[in-house]
Amino acid sequence: MISFVFIPFLLAEDVSASIVSQLEGGSGHSFVAEAVRRVAPSVVRIDTERTVERQAFDPTLIDPLLRDLLGDPSLGPERERGQGSGVLIDDQGLVLTNAHVVERVDQVNVTLADGEEFDGRVVGTDSVTDLALVRLVEGGRPNAAPLGNSEALQVGDWAIALGTPYGLERTVTLGIISSLHRDISSLGFSDKRLDLIQTDAAINPGNSGGPLVNGMGEVIGINTLVRSGPGAGLGFAIPINLARRVVDQLLETGEVVHPYLGVQLVSLTARIAREHNRDPNALVELPERSGALVQSVLPDSPADRAGLRRGDLVIGADEKVISDPQSLLEKVDHSEIGVPLSLQIIRNSLELSLSIKPEALPGLS
Repeated sequence: MISFVFIPFLLAEDVSASIVSQLEGGSGHSFVAEAVRRVAPSVVRIDTERTVERQAFDPTLIDPLLRDLLGDPSLGPERERGQGSGVLIDDQGLVLTNAHVVERVDQVNVTLADGEEFDGRVVGTDSVTDLALVRLVEGGRPNAAPLGNSEALQVGDWAIALGTPYGLERTVTLGIISSLHRDISSLGFSDKRLDLIQTDAAINPGNSGGPLVNGMGEVIGINTLVRSGPGAGLGFAIPINLARRVVDQLLETGEVVHPYLGVQLVSLTARIAREHNRDPNALVELPERSGALVQSVLPDSPADRAGLRRGDLVIGADEKVISDPQSLLEKVDHSEIGVPLSLQIIRNSLELSLSIKPEALPGLS
């Protein structure tokens, strides 16, 4: 005799109800709604204005029919308006946002979540990390956002982006943490030093400077850019732990000092080295191991004065294993200006140690 076991339909309902209960957190709303409720009062819209010079042109070369379109060349400078987002991080009216939102502007206006408007004053900007601080001119508002720990993030964690994309205030999008420690140089930004959070939560123009939030309603990042065109749908945020360090320096001195060595690095792995070494036309044999390969050294830089050369492979820094350029940059970022940093390198199959003193990255003052 064949026996059949029937699973009651009620069991499926119970499982479904359990899942819904977890998502709703027992409140009748999803965890997203609860997280947004916690942080939304801290999210602000930032409107900016700046004066820009019109590009001069010869009116005698312009067809009269085009003059109406291009405007009167005799007119002076024009006002350019911009918009972004920000988040209140203390009860004294301090707003954290992107540097590209408020750099080189003449006027800043901050609109709170309840619609109240205030003039803003730029406390400081750091173009290298694309972070800036703005303070409300008329003082504080008790709406500081809870800040989380970006070092505790894992790929697959929930990510909620808040801001004002395309001028649409109080917009919320949901996704996950798609990747961590994404080097911004791989996205084509050679003038930045950022180790980004990647998310598939929709981030659009106007979201810049707004918070990326975890499932508990804690700020874990500051939205900074989105990749458009091929590969669209990739959003990136600056980790909040990095933002904390930048905030401390901006409040203390109004600027951020970035240690630098003066080298251009490329990643080397054993596989890449073996492929290179098999080439009969190769001019130099590379060590078949991972590290940060020195591609070039800036003249009169700390690296140059310490004797670092093109072709050196950095494998360690102050006893920390260096497996790629990003790990070396992280070590340098956490170093102190003028305090010797010990590098372990491989040169011509020999392991050597060099002492190098990081200096302040020039050209930022």
